[in-house]
Amino acid sequence: MSKLYSQSTAISSSAMFASSLNRSNLLQRLYSRPRNLSAVRRAFSCTIAATAAAAAVPNGNASKYSASRSRNLFSRISPVRRDYDVVLVLDQWVSEGREIHPLEFQRIIRDLRSRKRFSQALQISEWVSRNGSFKLSPSDKAVHLDLVGVVHGLEAAEGYFGNLPKEDKNEKTYGALLSCYVRSSLLSKALVHIQTMKEIGYGGTSLTYNNLMVLYKKVGQLEKIPEILSEMRNYGVAPNNFTYRVCISSFGERSDLIGMEKLLEEVELENGGLSLDWATYSIAAYFFVKGNEKEKALTCMKKLEQKLEKDAIGYNHLISLYAHIGDKNEMMRLWALQKVVCKKQINRDYITILGSLVKIEEFEAAEEVLAEWDSCCHTYDFRVPNVLLIGYCQKGQVEKSELMLRNIVERGKKPIPNSWSIVASGYVDNGNMEKAFECMKEALAVKGDKLKWMPKPGLVTRLLHWIGDKGGIEEVEAFVCSLRTVIPVNRQMYHALIRASVRVGRDASWVLEMMKSDGIVVDDETFNILCNL
Repeated sequence: MSKLYSQSTAISSSAMFASSLNRSNLLQRLYSRPRNLSAVRRAFSCTIAATAAAAAVPNGNASKYSASRSRNLFSRISPVRRDYDVVLVLDQWVSEGREIHPLEFQRIIRDLRSRKRFSQALQISEWVSRNGSFKLSPSDKAVHLDLVGVVHGLEAAEGYFGNLPKEDKNEKTYGALLSCYVRSSLLSKALVHIQTMKEIGYGGTSLTYNNLMVLYKKVGQLEKIPEILSEMRNYGVAPNNFTYRVCISSFGERSDLIGMEKLLEEVELENGGLSLDWATYSIAAYFFVKGNEKEKALTCMKKLEQKLEKDAIGYNHLISLYAHIGDKNEMMRLWALQKVVCKKQINRDYITILGSLVKIEEFEAAEEVLAEWDSCCHTYDFRVPNVLLIGYCQKGQVEKSELMLRNIVERGKKPIPNSWSIVASGYVDNGNMEKAFECMKEALAVKGDKLKWMPKPGLVTRLLHWIGDKGGIEEVEAFVCSLRTVIPVNRQMYHALIRASVRVGRDASWVLEMMKSDGIVVDDETFNILCNL
């Protein structure tokens, strides 16, 4: 990319005036040339007409949510994606003479929150409150307050809390508001709120102290976290595994491995009814590995394994830790054990073992694991083979990565754009811009209307710079046209068009006019390109 146009401080004021005048004259000449802008815009425009959404009405969706297809409310709501449709489902459910039970309501809210569908969860909670299906419990109202904070922001959450009746301002709703302050990293407000909680008898819980620990971690005051643990012990508030995970992490992030080890030993010796879980040992092992304390890491990893039982995520963590120390034998032993103990492996598990094998450059073993997954997967999730595609590219074997992807496509599998983008990035890193451009066009071609995907900005910038210098004008226009369907229009797109236009002797004024209409200001770099070409 051309260097930004700059002016030396040594240039006299008269010289700067002359430079400014030359720039003004050049742009004036370009803008004043005859052109058929409307025709150009029609030819160049890449706007995809939005599909008119069908009106969502309960009767029109009755078959979609029919009792014959969905016998419980959860199974009807779970597949719904548009926010307002959940209200229609609830209305339909009640119109069928059905009731909404508190336990199922709580299950639905819990599931939607775990899937980060916060707006839908809030709408359901608001609907239940509005329709009086049943009285929300203190826990339900605390969850509602938290959802208001996530969806509408802190001010709305404070307003909801302020409007609660006195009897509903209890330990749970106070705690929910504290969580909102923590989420917003507002230390001063959180400390005042905690003091208020303590004064009315709500501050002495592990949840309150854990929230404060998390807040200190968020604002970068890691040294405060062990102090909070000491305060808990002094006031007789029992720490839990989450408490120790945050505290151990605070030692590790400050590279205080001695303090971390001392805390582990204290907890294990105290044994006050608390048994550290695998996740806590996983955090400690990670920081020991990071600090080149291999033996101490292995000690934690052995304890971690003893805590696993049938937890597949725990196995994934342990396999990744052994990858960090390069122990393939232990990785494969645990993988075999996980397949026996956990019975069923999902894509997440295969991604973990593949990523671990790629990390230690055991590509032959990774290929065997991928073949195993390929033979038993029900839905072809390209995130799984993508791990190997990335590995080949990182090793410099981009051609092998492309060949693998094309072989998968020949077997009738439709890749996601990111698969082609991975290979394109590999070719860019190798300096083969022609192949990178070819793969990027493949990525843009398989991107469907419903798929949300954006290529990496650095990849796009390098390709635009290359094609602006090397590509034909029609090719540049087509590429920019495709890019505009996945990313917002930007200055680099227009710079590529200017380069290509000027290089072949074509008038670039139409590009400048479109930049202006798209609200992109002609800057020093743009002017520099025009001057140098």
